[in-house]
Amino acid sequence: MAGLPPLAVQLLFNRGISEPTQAEAFLSVSERLQSDPFLLPDMEKAIARLYRALLGSESIAIYGDFDADGICGIALLTQGLSNLGGKVIPYIPHRLREGYGLNSASLETLQQQGVTLVITVDCGTSSIPEVEQAQRRGLDIIVTDHHSISYPLPPALAVINPKREDFAYPFPQLAGVGVAFKLLQALFQILGKEGQLAELLDLVALGTVADMVPLLGENRYLVKKGLEALSQTHRLGLQEMVHLAGLELSDLDTESISWILAPRLNAPGRLDQALSSYRLLVTDSPEEAHYLAGELEQKNAQRQKLTEEFLARAKEQLFISGIDSPILIVGGEDYPSGVAGLIASKLVDEFYRPTIIFKLAQDITRGSARSIPEFDIITALRECQELLLQFGGHPTAAGFALPTKNVTQFQQRLLNIAANRLASIELHPFLTVEAEISLSTINGEIFKLIQRFAPFGHSNPLPALLSRGVKVIDYHLAGNGGQHLRLKLRQGDIVWQGIGFGLGNLTAELTPEINVVYNLIVDQWGGENILALNILDFAPVR
Repeated sequence: MAGLPPLAVQLLFNRGISEPTQAEAFLSVSERLQSDPFLLPDMEKAIARLYRALLGSESIAIYGDFDADGICGIALLTQGLSNLGGKVIPYIPHRLREGYGLNSASLETLQQQGVTLVITVDCGTSSIPEVEQAQRRGLDIIVTDHHSISYPLPPALAVINPKREDFAYPFPQLAGVGVAFKLLQALFQILGKEGQLAELLDLVALGTVADMVPLLGENRYLVKKGLEALSQTHRLGLQEMVHLAGLELSDLDTESISWILAPRLNAPGRLDQALSSYRLLVTDSPEEAHYLAGELEQKNAQRQKLTEEFLARAKEQLFISGIDSPILIVGGEDYPSGVAGLIASKLVDEFYRPTIIFKLAQDITRGSARSIPEFDIITALRECQELLLQFGGHPTAAGFALPTKNVTQFQQRLLNIAANRLASIELHPFLTVEAEISLSTINGEIFKLIQRFAPFGHSNPLPALLSRGVKVIDYHLAGNGGQHLRLKLRQGDIVWQGIGFGLGNLTAELTPEINVVYNLIVDQWGGENILALNILDFAPVR
């Protein structure tokens, strides 16, 4: 890859990119990163049926998941099809009453309302009995989904999932909203209206980043263009939500979506019903936009409080039962299912073990699973399939339901699987260093080079760099209770300011010289924006 600095070549190689044409497409975020939507399985069948429904003024239901990915996909398809004159009904199941995936009673109600075609978003791949029943009643189902597949497929009119092994879609890691977008893209292509898709890319960026799919390949292109659309979005609800969160549209990036906007969009669906998040995305009323943004802010605060309360309770239970198990399994009758995944994620972060959080009920117990790269939780659930009523998800995040009478056997089966798979693995979190570089050689050009790899996210992180033999000139604690560590470092003639968030308890490990791992960031220091180090870890040089 002639002409590129060694650091760029290394970072590209770390992302699986070694060909010059791939490198050029990645760095320029070229449209060549996109794939033809008709390469997706069953796309032609889906478009033919959808086009017939539009011509015949049929009622079309968009049935989606209640998380940010699903909600954005519902809004995208509803708006896109409505723009073509379609009669579209959005439907989001109630998390507590209906649960994840297609619900037969809900599908029957939609059919009674005159719906003849249902398009799923971010769900449906594992809903075999529900699709069978709907098809028998004459209700056509088009599944758009991205979750891991357990064969056989549901007998839908079309199952559009980039992970299907009987097709070879070039980029199988699309988010749910990304798959929904490809359906719309295919339709708009044959109608000669593809230019109208740009205004919908803000939703694609939101849902894709929120679902933490790899920001490589086609996702990289969709998120980059989506962030541009988001910076000038006309969606009144998004404008209000961004304002209430203390952000500016022009400054939004993947980090602000992940940590600030996505939790707010997810909050209503975690507590009860996600309809308010959907309405926020599509409203054209300033008054409603203001009201809904405030409601999401309030529900997010409730969600945070609930998560903290049950995280503390889960830790208490685990400390009693012991946390040396290769997989952590905890729950009870009063655990709120809407925050089970969040609790599991936090426990994985703290203890680096696959974690199951379940809500015990009289007849059916539901649970959420989060895992580590070394343990594919979907494969483990597949090995427990005869004990389960339903399961689905990804290798590191999944959900399931089972008869309560099977819970004890299920727990023991998972413990045995985890003990076997993780027997020879040391379960410790790790930090991936992308390149070693001298602090004295870093300048604004290096920072600009790294920024060419944005938007950052899953599988394309902000690069962690290592510098050895760095002198510690000064340090002091910052933040509430001194939880953060501010450092002044020197290498050669260059002095750097650094901040180690959450590293305030490590001052005893500081020595006059350290090896330090960090990201390059722009930080405020003395009222000015300066290039600084976000310190991730350090080790003394003795």
